[in-house]
Amino acid sequence: MSFYYRAKPVIPCVLVLFLFVCILPAQAQERPALSGNWIVNAELSDNTDKKVEGVLRNMGQKVNRCWLRCEEDRYRGGPKEQEVYDRLSYDKTLSIELIEPTYRFTYEDNYQRPVYTDGRSQSVSLNRLETVEDFSFAHWEDNQLLVEARPRDGGFANETYSLIDGGTRLKADLYILPAAFSEPIELVRIYDRIVNAVAP
Repeated sequence: MSFYYRAKPVIPCVLVLFLFVCILPAQAQERPALSGNWIVNAELSDNTDKKVEGVLRNMGQKVNRCWLRCEEDRYRGGPKEQEVYDRLSYDKTLSIELIEPTYRFTYEDNYQRPVYTDGRSQSVSLNRLETVEDFSFAHWEDNQLLVEARPRDGGFANETYSLIDGGTRLKADLYILPAAFSEPIELVRIYDRIVNAVAP
């Protein structure tokens, strides 16, 4: 009889352990739905040209003043090794798709960038630098997706993505430091979610 009474509490303990191991991790894995189609809200976002211009001035570069009609995206362009920076800071549209364990970021002109979340890393030897591809990896911290981009030019970009306004907007905090720059370009971009129209 004494064995029966000692064993009886084991069943609730096993049940609690099962709930802790199976259910709680499943809840912890729920992440904000970044997937979808997004378009930049120019009124709420920083002006990339002005941010780049400010950094160039701080670096001692001569910047031509633009008084009346300024050319849009005037600092966009450069070698292919720096294309990721332009996509991050200038492209108006962004599509995000999750194909476990990779997010696929698609920008204008169907420019696609895989962002790996499985902990992989990439080491590059100097003699293979010319053949290396752009590489991006990410992890979640609370409700923010933290992305680090390693473009072929040897610089980097830190990106933080989070949903705001009830998930109708995506906020991207960008810290961009190309290899040719001595100071980072820091800017915020706000995207509106594109909701497909439903036929009546």
